[in-house]
Amino acid sequence: MKCQDLLKILNEYVDGDIDPAVCQELEKHLAGCNPCKVVIDNIRKTVSLYKNDQVYELPLDFKQRLHQALQDKWKKQGSPPSDKPEGQGS
Repeated sequence: MKCQDLLKILNEYVDGDIDPAVCQELEKHLAGCNPCKVVIDNIRKTVSLYKNDQVYELPLDFKQRLHQALQDKWKKQGSPPSDKPEGQGS
């Protein structure tokens, strides 16, 4: 199995909805391919966080840097995105 093959069946693998024979091939690939293993681990962690509905507070310094980066980007593009749904006027 190649990395591209793994990416095609990634969702099924993470969800546990994959043929056992294919799963064995995938497990062999993961044993020797650290980049694919990292992708799988990150997806599992993301899914787990969403399923648990946990809220994580960002560290204040990170939050401030993120807001500043977004404001800088908006200034370059003209204006920040609207909070209003598309199609609704001011």
